[in-house]
Amino acid sequence: MTVESVEPEPMWLAAANVVRWRRYGDGGQELRPGTTSYRGGAKVYVVDTYPGMGHEQVTTIGRARSGRWITVDTGSRHLHSFRAKQVFASAVLRRADAVGVRPRSREEAEELAAQLERLAAEYRETHHGAPHPTPCLCHTCLTAAGSEGVSPG
Repeated sequence: MTVESVEPEPMWLAAANVVRWRRYGDGGQELRPGTTSYRGGAKVYVVDTYPGMGHEQVTTIGRARSGRWITVDTGSRHLHSFRAKQVFASAVLRRADAVGVRPRSREEAEELAAQLERLAAEYRETHHGAPHPTPCLCHTCLTAAGSEGVSPG
C-alpha cells in the first residue's frame, strides 16, 4: 500500500519584501538590518492580518536568516512593495494550509496588498515620533532619495 502525497493547490497571497534597514531604539535613532527573523530584502508572503489592530501586525511565511522556512508575526511597517502573487512553492503552501489560510482570488490579494502598502508606509512614518538620524538609511529615506541599493559604510 502506498501513500500518495497530495500537492496543495496554488493560491493567491500578498507578497512583500522586508525593509533593508529599520529604525530602532529610543526615538528611532539606531538602524538595524532587516528584522530579527528576516534579512533585509527577503521576500515574505502575508497569510493573515489582524484587522482589529489596524493591520499593524501580519502573519508571514518566508525564509529565515538561517535559510529555513518560518511562519512568524511581524510588524507591517517592516515590509514594503506589497503585491499579489500566485504561490506555487509547496513549502509555503503547506505552511499556509497549516495555519488555515482560506484561498483568495487575485482581486482579493491585490486589494489586500494595496491596503497593506498604504498602511505600512503610514506606520513607518508615525512609529517613531523623533526626527530621522543623519544620515538615515531607513526605507523611507532610501526610497525618497532614490538610492534603494545603498548600504552603510
